[in-house]
Amino acid sequence: MASPLTLSIVIVTYNREQVLVDTISHLLLQARDCPAFRELLVVDQTQRHEPSVDEALKDWSEQGAIRWARLAQPNLTQAMNFGLCHAHGEIVLFVDDDIIPGPALLDMHLAAHSQHSDAWAVVGQVLQPGERAEQLSYIPRGGRLRRYMDFPFRRTEGAFVENAMAGNLSVVREKAITIGGFDENFPPPVAARFESEFAKRLVGFGGKIWFEPSASILHLQATTGGTRSRGSHLSSASPIFGVGDYYFALRQGQGWEKWWYILRKPFREVRTRFHLRHPWWIPVKLLGELRAFTQAFALNAKGPQLLKGVDSNEYKGGANQ
Repeated sequence: MASPLTLSIVIVTYNREQVLVDTISHLLLQARDCPAFRELLVVDQTQRHEPSVDEALKDWSEQGAIRWARLAQPNLTQAMNFGLCHAHGEIVLFVDDDIIPGPALLDMHLAAHSQHSDAWAVVGQVLQPGERAEQLSYIPRGGRLRRYMDFPFRRTEGAFVENAMAGNLSVVREKAITIGGFDENFPPPVAARFESEFAKRLVGFGGKIWFEPSASILHLQATTGGTRSRGSHLSSASPIFGVGDYYFALRQGQGWEKWWYILRKPFREVRTRFHLRHPWWIPVKLLGELRAFTQAFALNAKGPQLLKGVDSNEYKGGANQ
Protein backbone atom coordinates (compact mmCIF):
# COMPACT_ATOMS: atom_id res chain seq x y z
CA MET A 1 0.00 0.00 0.00
CA ALA A 2 1.41 3.40 -1.02
CA SER A 3 2.29 5.75 1.80
CA PRO A 4 0.17 8.92 2.11
CA LEU A 5 1.41 12.00 0.29
CA THR A 6 2.87 14.88 2.28
CA LEU A 7 2.04 18.52 1.61
CA SER A 8 3.89 21.83 1.79
CA ILE A 9 2.14 25.17 1.20
CA VAL A 10 4.15 27.98 -0.36
CA ILE A 11 3.00 31.60 -0.36
CA VAL A 12 5.09 34.05 -2.36
CA THR A 13 4.28 37.56 -1.18
CA TYR A 14 5.21 41.12 -2.12
CA ASN A 15 3.97 44.29 -0.40
CA ARG A 16 0.90 42.66 1.13
CA GLU A 17 -0.12 43.51 4.65
CA GLN A 18 -3.27 42.50 6.57
CA VAL A 19 -4.61 40.44 3.68
CA LEU A 20 -1.47 38.28 3.92
CA VAL A 21 -2.08 37.70 7.64
CA ASP A 22 -5.70 36.78 6.92
CA THR A 23 -4.65 34.34 4.18
CA ILE A 24 -2.14 32.61 6.45
CA SER A 25 -4.72 32.40 9.25
CA HIS A 26 -7.23 30.68 6.96
CA LEU A 27 -4.66 28.16 5.76
CA LEU A 28 -3.27 27.35 9.21
CA LEU A 29 -6.80 26.67 10.39
CA GLN A 30 -7.25 24.07 7.65
CA ALA A 31 -3.78 22.64 8.21
CA ARG A 32 -4.71 21.56 11.75
CA ASP A 33 -7.08 18.96 10.33
CA CYS A 34 -4.81 17.81 7.50
CA PRO A 35 -2.50 14.94 8.61
CA ALA A 36 -0.46 15.28 5.41
CA PHE A 37 0.46 18.91 6.12
CA ARG A 38 4.16 19.46 6.79
CA GLU A 39 4.75 23.21 6.59
CA LEU A 40 3.65 26.62 5.38
CA LEU A 41 6.57 28.41 3.77
CA VAL A 42 6.18 32.17 3.31
CA VAL A 43 8.63 33.51 0.74
CA ASP A 44 8.55 37.21 1.56
CA GLN A 45 9.90 39.83 -0.86
CA THR A 46 8.55 42.82 1.08
CA GLN A 47 11.25 45.20 2.26
CA ARG A 48 9.37 46.40 5.34
CA HIS A 49 5.97 45.38 6.74
CA GLU A 50 3.59 47.34 8.90
CA PRO A 51 4.45 46.74 12.60
CA SER A 52 1.36 44.60 13.29
CA VAL A 53 2.00 42.39 10.26
CA ASP A 54 5.69 42.06 11.06
CA GLU A 55 4.82 41.05 14.62
CA ALA A 56 2.31 38.43 13.45
CA LEU A 57 4.80 36.87 11.04
CA LYS A 58 7.53 36.84 13.67
CA ASP A 59 5.22 35.19 16.22
CA TRP A 60 4.16 32.48 13.78
CA SER A 61 7.75 31.89 12.77
CA GLU A 62 9.00 31.61 16.35
CA GLN A 63 6.17 29.22 17.20
CA GLY A 64 7.03 27.04 14.22
CA ALA A 65 3.63 27.61 12.59
CA ILE A 66 5.29 28.97 9.44
CA ARG A 67 8.72 29.07 7.85
CA TRP A 68 9.44 32.70 6.98
CA ALA A 69 12.06 33.29 4.30
CA ARG A 70 13.05 36.83 3.33
CA LEU A 71 14.36 37.60 -0.17
CA ALA A 72 16.07 40.92 -0.90
CA GLN A 73 14.90 41.45 -4.50
CA PRO A 74 11.33 40.86 -5.76
CA ASN A 75 11.25 38.25 -8.49
CA LEU A 76 8.13 36.08 -8.62
CA THR A 77 9.44 33.07 -10.53
CA GLN A 78 12.72 33.09 -8.62
CA ALA A 79 10.79 33.18 -5.35
CA MET A 80 8.56 30.30 -6.48
CA ASN A 81 11.63 28.26 -7.38
CA PHE A 82 13.03 29.06 -3.94
CA GLY A 83 9.85 27.70 -2.37
CA LEU A 84 9.85 24.66 -4.63
CA CYS A 85 13.43 23.76 -3.79
CA HIS A 86 13.15 24.38 -0.03
CA ALA A 87 9.78 22.70 0.54
CA HIS A 88 9.81 19.34 2.32
CA GLY A 89 6.50 17.89 1.12
CA GLU A 90 6.08 15.59 -1.86
CA ILE A 91 3.27 17.87 -3.03
CA VAL A 92 3.85 21.63 -3.06
CA LEU A 93 0.76 23.83 -3.09
CA PHE A 94 1.30 27.40 -4.30
CA VAL A 95 -1.40 29.89 -3.31
CA ASP A 96 -1.67 33.65 -3.73
CA ASP A 97 -1.22 35.93 -0.73
CA ASP A 98 -4.72 37.43 -1.03
CA ILE A 99 -7.16 34.52 -0.98
CA ILE A 100 -9.90 32.88 1.02
CA PRO A 101 -9.53 29.09 0.66
CA GLY A 102 -12.60 27.00 0.04
CA PRO A 103 -13.57 24.20 2.44
CA ALA A 104 -10.93 21.47 2.64
CA LEU A 105 -8.69 23.09 0.00
CA LEU A 106 -5.68 21.10 1.18
CA ASP A 107 -7.52 17.78 1.33
CA MET A 108 -9.02 18.30 -2.13
CA HIS A 109 -5.60 18.90 -3.70
CA LEU A 110 -4.21 15.80 -2.04
CA ALA A 111 -7.22 13.72 -3.05
CA ALA A 112 -6.86 14.86 -6.66
CA HIS A 113 -3.20 13.83 -6.72
CA SER A 114 -4.09 10.43 -5.23
CA GLN A 115 -6.93 9.86 -7.67
CA HIS A 116 -4.96 11.07 -10.71
CA SER A 117 -1.54 9.64 -9.99
CA ASP A 118 -0.42 10.40 -13.56
CA ALA A 119 -0.92 14.13 -12.99
CA TRP A 120 2.24 16.08 -12.28
CA ALA A 121 0.18 19.11 -11.25
CA VAL A 122 -3.32 19.96 -10.04
CA VAL A 123 -4.83 23.39 -10.60
CA GLY A 124 -7.82 24.28 -8.46
CA GLN A 125 -10.88 26.38 -9.08
CA VAL A 126 -10.26 30.14 -8.91
CA LEU A 127 -13.15 32.53 -8.34
CA GLN A 128 -12.39 36.18 -8.98
CA PRO A 129 -14.42 38.94 -7.25
CA GLY A 130 -17.97 38.85 -8.56
CA GLU A 131 -17.62 35.37 -10.07
CA ARG A 132 -19.43 32.21 -9.02
CA ALA A 133 -18.81 28.59 -9.84
CA GLU A 134 -20.63 27.61 -13.03
CA GLN A 135 -21.31 24.46 -15.03
CA LEU A 136 -19.58 25.51 -18.23
CA SER A 137 -18.82 23.44 -21.30
CA TYR A 138 -15.38 23.83 -22.83
CA ILE A 139 -13.86 22.63 -26.08
CA PRO A 140 -10.13 23.37 -26.51
CA ARG A 141 -9.37 25.15 -29.76
CA GLY A 142 -6.27 26.23 -31.62
CA GLY A 143 -2.78 24.81 -31.77
CA ARG A 144 -0.33 24.12 -28.99
CA LEU A 145 0.04 27.77 -27.98
CA ARG A 146 -3.60 28.89 -27.77
CA ARG A 147 -5.13 25.59 -26.65
CA TYR A 148 -6.65 25.91 -23.14
CA MET A 149 -5.55 29.55 -22.78
CA ASP A 150 -9.20 30.57 -22.39
CA PHE A 151 -10.10 27.73 -20.03
CA PRO A 152 -12.65 28.93 -17.43
CA PHE A 153 -11.13 28.16 -14.04
CA ARG A 154 -14.48 28.88 -12.35
CA ARG A 155 -16.14 25.81 -13.91
CA THR A 156 -17.53 22.97 -11.81
CA GLU A 157 -16.35 19.92 -13.79
CA GLY A 158 -12.88 18.41 -13.59
CA ALA A 159 -10.72 17.90 -16.66
CA PHE A 160 -7.17 17.48 -17.86
CA VAL A 161 -5.91 20.86 -19.06
CA GLU A 162 -2.81 22.50 -20.53
CA ASN A 163 -2.88 25.76 -18.60
CA ALA A 164 -2.62 26.78 -14.96
CA MET A 165 -3.17 29.59 -12.48
CA ALA A 166 -0.30 29.77 -10.02
CA GLY A 167 -2.50 31.18 -7.26
CA ASN A 168 -4.01 27.73 -6.67
CA LEU A 169 -1.57 25.23 -8.10
CA SER A 170 -0.11 22.09 -6.55
CA VAL A 171 2.76 20.19 -8.13
CA VAL A 172 4.58 16.95 -7.58
CA ARG A 173 7.78 18.49 -6.28
CA GLU A 174 10.17 15.98 -7.86
CA LYS A 175 8.53 16.30 -11.29
CA ALA A 176 8.43 20.10 -11.18
CA ILE A 177 12.12 20.29 -10.33
CA THR A 178 12.97 17.74 -13.02
CA ILE A 179 11.47 19.95 -15.76
CA GLY A 180 13.32 23.02 -14.46
CA GLY A 181 10.77 24.67 -12.21
CA PHE A 182 9.57 28.13 -13.21
CA ASP A 183 11.44 30.08 -15.87
CA GLU A 184 13.22 32.96 -14.12
CA ASN A 185 13.48 34.92 -17.38
CA PHE A 186 9.97 36.28 -16.77
CA PRO A 187 10.75 39.79 -15.52
CA PRO A 188 9.51 40.96 -12.13
CA PRO A 189 7.21 42.04 -10.72
CA VAL A 190 4.52 41.16 -13.29
CA ALA A 191 5.87 37.93 -14.89
CA ALA A 192 2.78 37.62 -17.10
CA ARG A 193 2.10 34.14 -18.52
CA PHE A 194 4.81 32.41 -16.48
CA GLU A 195 2.36 29.80 -15.19
CA SER A 196 1.07 29.13 -18.71
CA GLU A 197 4.63 28.62 -19.93
CA PHE A 198 5.23 26.24 -17.02
CA ALA A 199 2.05 24.32 -17.89
CA LYS A 200 2.91 23.99 -21.59
CA ARG A 201 6.44 22.89 -20.73
CA LEU A 202 5.17 20.33 -18.21
CA VAL A 203 2.86 18.84 -20.83
CA GLY A 204 5.72 18.95 -23.34
CA PHE A 205 7.74 16.71 -21.01
CA GLY A 206 4.91 14.17 -21.00
CA GLY A 207 3.21 15.28 -17.78
CA LYS A 208 -0.49 15.94 -17.16
CA ILE A 209 -2.37 18.70 -15.33
CA TRP A 210 -5.70 17.98 -13.68
CA PHE A 211 -8.22 20.76 -13.00
CA GLU A 212 -9.97 20.04 -9.71
CA PRO A 213 -13.01 22.27 -9.04
CA SER A 214 -13.49 21.06 -5.46
CA ALA A 215 -10.09 22.60 -4.58
CA SER A 216 -11.45 26.13 -4.70
CA ILE A 217 -10.27 29.58 -3.66
CA LEU A 218 -11.73 33.07 -3.74
CA HIS A 219 -9.07 35.39 -5.13
CA LEU A 220 -9.56 38.77 -3.47
CA GLN A 221 -7.46 40.75 -5.98
CA ALA A 222 -6.11 43.10 -3.29
CA THR A 223 -5.82 46.61 -4.69
CA THR A 224 -2.29 47.16 -3.38
CA GLY A 225 0.84 45.07 -3.43
CA GLY A 226 1.76 42.24 -5.77
CA THR A 227 1.84 43.13 -9.45
CA ARG A 228 -0.31 46.19 -8.71
CA SER A 229 2.71 47.83 -7.11
CA ARG A 230 3.69 49.04 -10.58
CA GLY A 231 0.43 50.79 -11.46
CA SER A 232 -1.88 50.26 -14.43
CA HIS A 233 -0.80 48.67 -17.70
CA LEU A 234 -3.38 50.69 -19.65
CA SER A 235 -1.50 53.98 -19.62
CA SER A 236 2.10 52.85 -19.37
CA ALA A 237 4.91 52.65 -21.94
CA SER A 238 6.79 50.27 -19.67
CA PRO A 239 7.61 46.88 -21.22
CA ILE A 240 7.11 44.99 -17.96
CA PHE A 241 3.40 44.48 -18.53
CA GLY A 242 3.76 42.75 -21.92
CA VAL A 243 7.18 41.15 -22.10
CA GLY A 244 6.06 37.95 -20.39
CA ASP A 245 3.26 37.35 -22.88
CA TYR A 246 5.58 37.80 -25.87
CA TYR A 247 8.24 35.63 -24.25
CA PHE A 248 5.66 32.91 -23.61
CA ALA A 249 4.68 32.93 -27.29
CA LEU A 250 8.29 32.79 -28.43
CA ARG A 251 9.09 29.91 -26.09
CA GLN A 252 6.00 27.76 -26.59
CA GLY A 253 4.54 28.81 -29.94
CA GLN A 254 5.16 27.15 -33.27
CA GLY A 255 4.96 28.36 -36.86
CA TRP A 256 2.21 30.70 -37.96
CA GLU A 257 0.30 30.39 -34.69
CA LYS A 258 3.20 31.90 -32.77
CA TRP A 259 3.54 34.92 -35.07
CA TRP A 260 -0.21 35.46 -35.36
CA TYR A 261 -0.40 35.54 -31.55
CA ILE A 262 2.46 38.07 -31.41
CA LEU A 263 1.14 40.32 -34.20
CA ARG A 264 -2.37 40.43 -32.73
CA LYS A 265 -1.27 41.26 -29.21
CA PRO A 266 -0.72 45.05 -29.61
CA PHE A 267 -4.17 45.44 -31.13
CA ARG A 268 -5.76 43.39 -28.35
CA GLU A 269 -4.11 45.64 -25.79
CA VAL A 270 -5.62 48.88 -27.13
CA ARG A 271 -9.08 47.51 -27.93
CA THR A 272 -10.40 48.48 -24.51
CA ARG A 273 -13.03 50.83 -23.12
CA PHE A 274 -10.27 52.81 -21.48
CA HIS A 275 -8.51 53.50 -24.78
CA LEU A 276 -11.81 54.24 -26.51
CA ARG A 277 -12.41 56.98 -23.95
CA HIS A 278 -8.74 58.03 -23.73
CA PRO A 279 -7.32 57.55 -27.26
CA TRP A 280 -4.26 59.70 -26.51
CA TRP A 281 -2.90 56.79 -24.48
CA ILE A 282 -2.91 54.44 -27.49
CA PRO A 283 0.52 55.53 -28.87
CA VAL A 284 1.97 55.25 -25.35
CA LYS A 285 0.64 51.73 -24.95
CA LEU A 286 1.86 50.68 -28.41
CA LEU A 287 5.32 51.97 -27.57
CA GLY A 288 5.27 49.78 -24.48
CA GLU A 289 4.29 46.78 -26.61
CA LEU A 290 7.18 47.38 -29.00
CA ARG A 291 9.60 47.64 -26.11
CA ALA A 292 8.10 44.49 -24.57
CA PHE A 293 8.56 42.44 -27.73
CA THR A 294 12.15 43.65 -28.15
CA GLN A 295 12.98 42.62 -24.59
CA ALA A 296 11.20 39.26 -24.97
CA PHE A 297 13.08 38.54 -28.20
CA ALA A 298 16.39 39.15 -26.42
CA LEU A 299 15.37 36.93 -23.49
CA ASN A 300 14.34 34.14 -25.82
CA ALA A 301 17.61 34.40 -27.75
CA LYS A 302 19.65 33.66 -24.63
CA GLY A 303 17.45 30.72 -23.64
CA PRO A 304 15.31 29.96 -20.58
CA GLN A 305 16.60 30.36 -17.04
CA LEU A 306 15.53 27.11 -15.40
CA LEU A 307 16.63 25.04 -12.45
CA LYS A 308 19.64 22.94 -13.33
CA GLY A 309 19.44 19.31 -14.35
CA VAL A 310 16.81 19.50 -17.10
CA ASP A 311 17.15 16.87 -19.82
CA SER A 312 16.00 18.63 -23.00
CA ASN A 313 15.91 15.28 -24.83
CA GLU A 314 12.81 14.37 -22.84
CA TYR A 315 10.94 17.45 -24.02
CA LYS A 316 8.23 16.62 -26.58
CA GLY A 317 6.89 20.10 -27.36
CA GLY A 318 7.83 23.75 -27.65
CA ALA A 319 9.05 26.20 -30.22
CA ASN A 320 12.34 24.49 -30.94
CA GLN A 321 10.99 21.00 -31.60
